Amino acid sequence: MNMSETTPTIDISNITKAIDVISQIILGKENAIRLALACLIARGHLLIEDAPGVGKTTLSHTLAKALGLHYQRIQFTSDLLPADILGVSVYNRDTSKFDFHPGPAFTNLILADEINRATPRTQSALLEAMAEYQVTIEGETRDLPEPFFVIATQNPNNQVGTFPLPESQLDRFLMRIELGYPDNDAERELLKGRNRKDLLEDVQAVLTIEELIQLQKQLEHVHVSDALLDYLQSLLDFSRTSGNYVSGLSPRAGIAILNAAKAWALISSHQHVLPEDVQAVLPSVIGHRLQFIYEVTDKQALQPAQHLIQHVPIP
Repeated sequence: MNMSETTPTIDISNITKAIDVISQIILGKENAIRLALACLIARGHLLIEDAPGVGKTTLSHTLAKALGLHYQRIQFTSDLLPADILGVSVYNRDTSKFDFHPGPAFTNLILADEINRATPRTQSALLEAMAEYQVTIEGETRDLPEPFFVIATQNPNNQVGTFPLPESQLDRFLMRIELGYPDNDAERELLKGRNRKDLLEDVQAVLTIEELIQLQKQLEHVHVSDALLDYLQSLLDFSRTSGNYVSGLSPRAGIAILNAAKAWALISSHQHVLPEDVQAVLPSVIGHRLQFIYEVTDKQALQPAQHLIQHVPIP
């Protein structure tokens, strides 16, 4: 049977427009933008680790505006409480009942800024929300809006006043990326051009929430061949048996790689997942999940994803 007869044609013109719009605000970072969009389409959550002032907040806000999403920013601090994120019930004298006042978690896109400045108790308030797209407050389960996307930023763990994210919460993030400093041309344009916040005011949505949800649903129509699954399983097997890593990639990590690769293939106009799609998302998907068993001191040394790609041949 011909693949074109079984796989519907997927229109990604609007997502291409979104990449163009966001790239006009976040200069010289198209790969990071594409990864962030792939993460959202794959129904994951995104962790950004980088130095202050490289555009993490601007990227989050621009994504929300370009995709027509409701946006909330939460500044995480050591005195932030779970109720500050999820909401709280307040007694209403007129009705003699408690009225629930939803917190900023009840939105489409949350920027959890400097998430590791909050205590573990507050960090864990997002665990159920990120995993189940719902929260349980005072014994009642409440659904979160669809789509629901968390972008979290964190400071280096060696800074004073930080609480490292536990592995269970790190695993809730489909991807971890870095933006890095702009190249010379992009930085020159930043220095000569208008303020990014002023430009952000002019950004118009190129997608509706309904269109984005449909795009997420189209992910199941991206074809995955048996040969591609062989390659993915070889990557997983090497991580577990080579003896190079503290612990191998879990089955959930394998599903994360596959979903991210399908989303990358979708926004790249591929009707099926290629090994190149897997390799494109691998560093961001396993960078916070896979660690060498030995200490890497050479800055030029291969990262775990590069090491996997180099040692596992494409079938």
